[in-house]
Amino acid sequence: MSRIFGPIRQNGYVVHDIEAAMIHWTSVLGVGPFFYVDRAPIEDFHYMGEPSDCACSIALANSGALQIELIQQRNDGPSMYKDFLEAGREGLQHVAYWTESMDDDLARAEQLGYRVGQSGTVGENGRFVYYTTEGHPGTVVELSEVSGRKGELFKAIREAGLAWDGSNPIVRVDTP
Repeated sequence: MSRIFGPIRQNGYVVHDIEAAMIHWTSVLGVGPFFYVDRAPIEDFHYMGEPSDCACSIALANSGALQIELIQQRNDGPSMYKDFLEAGREGLQHVAYWTESMDDDLARAEQLGYRVGQSGTVGENGRFVYYTTEGHPGTVVELSEVSGRKGELFKAIREAGLAWDGSNPIVRVDTP
């Protein structure tokens, strides 16, 4: 457990082919079902302080309490995902801490000198911030606000993983 933000709740993998990654995770690793959004409804996305039109597909599943996030960027908008892939990497890009006290945790990170790399919002009470903490691949820190609907969705995904029998490995989610 992190002495700063608590337990790591999510591992985020940036991939070139999200469909292939979901098949690998469900059939080889036995993790699922994945809840897949072809175009994540990200609003107010910023990269290094500037607005970006980054568009992503996202798939979420749980292995116990740990959420697995698969991300495939679908355009050339500036982002830390794009930077990661352009550096010749694919795989674990970030670890996420979930918070119901986003403003307090943002202030704590600022006091510690963390620098924001990218940020955005998914729905009400769904802010997220990625920090430029990568000392080696896979150590970007994300703070993800989980109060409201986003937290309820994450709970439902965890429960689906606990009850998953291997059928219907990919659940496609429509977004407005």
